[in-house]
Order: sequence, then C-alpha cells, then structure tokens
Amino acid sequence: MAACVDKWPAAYPCRLPDKFYCALPDCTTTDRPVAPAPAASGSSGDYVWDALRAEAQDDADDEPLLRKFYHDLVLSRPSLESALASLLAAKLCIPGALPQDQLRDLLAGALAAHPEAGRAARADLAAARDRDPACAKMVHCFLYYRGFLALQAHRAAHALWSDNRRAPALLLQSRASEVFGVDIHPGARIGGGILLDHATGVVIGETAVVGYGVSILHAVTLGGTGKESGDRHPKVGDGVLIGAGASVLGNVHIGDGAEIGAGAIVLRDVADGTTAKPIIGKKAEPQRELPGVTMEQRWSD
Repeated sequence: MAACVDKWPAAYPCRLPDKFYCALPDCTTTDRPVAPAPAASGSSGDYVWDALRAEAQDDADDEPLLRKFYHDLVLSRPSLESALASLLAAKLCIPGALPQDQLRDLLAGALAAHPEAGRAARADLAAARDRDPACAKMVHCFLYYRGFLALQAHRAAHALWSDNRRAPALLLQSRASEVFGVDIHPGARIGGGILLDHATGVVIGETAVVGYGVSILHAVTLGGTGKESGDRHPKVGDGVLIGAGASVLGNVHIGDGAEIGAGAIVLRDVADGTTAKPIIGKKAEPQRELPGVTMEQRWSD
C-alpha cells in the first residue's frame, strides 16, 4: 500500500489517463512523465482545471441563471486551489463567528503549502467523473458533491495537522462534519483518486490510511475498536471498494483490490483481491479486477 499521497504508485494497474498526472502546471513525478501541454488557446497546462472551467462555461452559456454563480465560484478564479478555498470558505464559515474571508485565507494557505493536496483533488475529480454514472461533468462534482467537498476540506485540515497547527485543523474537521455529514480526522492519510459516493455518515479515524483509487460508499466507518490507543485504525490498500454501511474496525489491513461488502463488519485482515462478505462464516472470494475503480459490487455464492 502506498504510504505517500503525493504520487500515484508506479505499480498500480488501473491509473488515471496520462493527462491527469500533470496535477499542477509545473508538476513532475519520479515515476510518470508529464504529458505535453494541450495546444488549445488559453490553456493553463493544468488539464483538470482547464476541463472544469470549460464545463462551467458551457453550463453558464446554456443557463443564464447560472452565469453569476459559475463566474463567482469557478470562472473568475485563477486556479483550482483558489476556487476550492473560496467554495469551502463559503460553505464552512459561521457568520459573526468565523469570517468567510479569513477562513478562505486559511484554506488557501494550507493548500499552497502542500501542493500534494491539489494534485490529489484533481485525481478525485477525475475519479468521480469516471466512476460515478451520475456525474456527467467534473464541475458538477466540484460544486455539488458533498463527498468531494468533505474530502477536500480534510485535505486542507490534514495539511494544517501536518504543520502542527492542530486547533485550526480540528476546526475544519468539525465544520466539515456539521456541514457535509462526513467526519474525517485531520490525522488520517488519504491518497488520490478517491470517490466518496453520497458520503453521508462516513467516519474515518485519526490513524487510518487510505490508498489510491479507493471508492467508499455512504455510512462507512474506518474506526477503532474502542479499547486501544496509538495506531488503532484500518489501513486500506489501493483500488479497494467499501460498500454502504460497512464498518472496518481496528488496525487491520485491507489488501489492494479487495472489496468490503455492504453492511460488513471487518475485524481482521482482508487479503489482496478478495471479497469480505457481510455474511458471518463466509470465506473471502478472489477478485479479478480492482473494484474501487470498476465500482462493481458483486460476489458469487
């Protein structure tokens, strides 16, 4: 399982298209070449941001009611990070207590200091568009999907947590939990290309680690057993699918390409490429594909 959220693992077999590896205009990685910049006029070289802006412009042209909305939140912004900071600040601020402008500056500073958060956000947008049949455009995910927004609030909170700014990190966690219904401790480490589908009721604990290309449905808990301290939360590998209502408890390892069935309670390790069924006594079944990417929830008797 990948230990770092800054790059996609070289051995991962179902990665994003090449164009999405250039997460920032000047991004380079040790294991993937940066695709050449598109020839389109006005392109920034940031492929996800350019595509998102084009989608926003199309929607604004088609629906006059949306023009100011899309302009303020997307089209007037110089970068994805700037747009994210503004959008999250508008949603998480508390009038009279937590000013929107100051919260925007806090978010923007955290994202600027940790560019890996922006790279992961771009992979998250592509994951939603590619895996969620209800997501026709990345701009819709960006503006409306609580799972994506909660995850980006976490990425900013994790950046602050990593810089030992624990109080503002916990503030972002609390506000994201209240607004989006998703509670992710700022200490949790989460890779890129994550889909939190619907997301309501997702809980991820402090020492949890989530790999790359993972899909998690609503009401999932990656928690502790309630009787341990220290490193006490699950470690989820790459390409994993966790079904709705599943609970993975304790410092257990979920192997690459595994599937956790809806409603399952997992208290022990799950091997790579197998399915943990929600039926007590059933043996884990081998998987031939990465369910976190295919989003196929199925198993044989």
